[in-house]
Amino acid sequence: MSDIRRTLLWVIFTMSLVLIWDAWNRHTGQTSLFGGPPPAPAASSPADPPPGVPAPAVASTVPGAAAVPAPAATNGAPAGAVPAAATTVAPAALVTVTTDVVKASFDARGGDLVRLELLRHTDQNNRDRNILLFDRSAERLYLAQTGLITTQPGVGLPTHLTPMTAVDGPRELADGAGEIALRFESPELGGVKLAKTYTFVRGDYTIRVRHEVINTGSAPVTPQLYLQLVRDGNPPPGESAFYFTFTGPALYTDAAKFQKIDFKDIERNRADHAKAATDGWIAMVQHYFASAWLVPPGEAREFRTARVDANQYSIAMVLPLGELAPGQAKTHEARLFAGPQEERKLEALAPGLELVKDYGWFTILSKPLFWLLYELNRMIGNWGWSIVALVVLLKIAFYWLNASAYRSMAKMKAIGPRMMEMRERLKDNPQQMQQEMMRMYREEKVNPLGGCLPIMVQIPFFIALYWVLLSSVEMRQAPWILWIDDLAAKDPFYILPILMTASTLLQTWLNPTPPDPMQARLMWIMPLVFSVFFFFFPAGLVLYWLTNNLLSIAQQYWINRQLGVLGK
Repeated sequence: MSDIRRTLLWVIFTMSLVLIWDAWNRHTGQTSLFGGPPPAPAASSPADPPPGVPAPAVASTVPGAAAVPAPAATNGAPAGAVPAAATTVAPAALVTVTTDVVKASFDARGGDLVRLELLRHTDQNNRDRNILLFDRSAERLYLAQTGLITTQPGVGLPTHLTPMTAVDGPRELADGAGEIALRFESPELGGVKLAKTYTFVRGDYTIRVRHEVINTGSAPVTPQLYLQLVRDGNPPPGESAFYFTFTGPALYTDAAKFQKIDFKDIERNRADHAKAATDGWIAMVQHYFASAWLVPPGEAREFRTARVDANQYSIAMVLPLGELAPGQAKTHEARLFAGPQEERKLEALAPGLELVKDYGWFTILSKPLFWLLYELNRMIGNWGWSIVALVVLLKIAFYWLNASAYRSMAKMKAIGPRMMEMRERLKDNPQQMQQEMMRMYREEKVNPLGGCLPIMVQIPFFIALYWVLLSSVEMRQAPWILWIDDLAAKDPFYILPILMTASTLLQTWLNPTPPDPMQARLMWIMPLVFSVFFFFFPAGLVLYWLTNNLLSIAQQYWINRQLGVLGK
């Protein structure tokens, strides 16, 4: 038994060092030990483009298709190919719409949404700036695009590369107004005109997008509408190197459920995901925020992912609009969500959309824990105290399991001096030592694993709560008390991590000392090693661990006192 415990402690200690080293590698931009190389920086042309102009496109979003030429020559593009995200043509003038929650800028070339500022969410590293979700600059690329394609040979339709005209109208949501609309109209191209209307609603991060397709030619056309999200493969600015959250495309269908797609799989042309359905949506996911194209169920749709350019990737949804006879028009309604991952609101928007909030493997436990945390906050009105209350409820729920574990550890602590004396006396006779140890366990009715098993049952719940706190945008810039004004940021004065480390050491002192000197040293070293992470973790996570430690110490102290083993 002693050898097994020694081996386990060494494995845990070694893995801790490996994880710390890997986190440092990712923090300094070096290759991760587990995740492969970091995304390559976007390739620049011989003369880097000025800010606001993306690098030239080298491929369309359909694997194997040729590069898309400038808009005037799009008739030569392969039939059915979704156009590339970028082009060498300079962007047209930007048209900006401002509401109470967003400031959205559109490129008149194609009517693309190229910049989206979230007015109620400030930058984590600079509180004087708002979060930029969509952006097209020298540093970042994240766009929402739409247009038309067709499988008819030699027919080029209006795409997001086509110059469009913004219809005159208000550009700022007026006081008392419930919504504001922005309309773009394309010239005739391939006998087809396209109009896009973006409607913004007060207090809402969901944009209604209407596409009106008019066949102005003399022959039937069979257009397909594509809805596309494009971004670079870099993590969001300010992403921590000490914990990982998913960044990349995702899609959902009733049959395949939620599927995350790694940028590296798209890069290698190995992206495995649903290809077609009559329901579902596509999204781009990052920590705390997401964007998604939403279409009503019942419409046939195709899902595509592709490498657009160096370190640029797309996910698209293609919807057939049927045949349009000359003079016929077709209208299609879609929605574009772009905002924070507020779970309750995402659930109401579309089936499965709340899954963009990344809970890892413990979603089945994390969702009810978030529900409980959310309801506690509705009563308490402070996310920090709600975290404390939730941990208290979990400790009450697991009280008897913890009590069983602490009694077992207290008994181990009580026989510790006798165990040490026996090991010293029989150190030259390992076989007899093992026999004496087992006899002592039987006589004292001590189970050496009794302190581990009840705690292991609780581990999935506390890991699930860890992911709830890490993933919930509600924690972002939510104050607790005094110096903690953002539960999603690290403690600026490191007070919580220091208290957490001290509490862990105190808890170690309350535990039985292993008879093996090496194990005893590791028992004190490991809390110090783990404490390194907590100095970089969000304050909400540290508060959760600190509260759990303090409640565990109180219960363990009481049990040790009852059994008379304090100070042994």
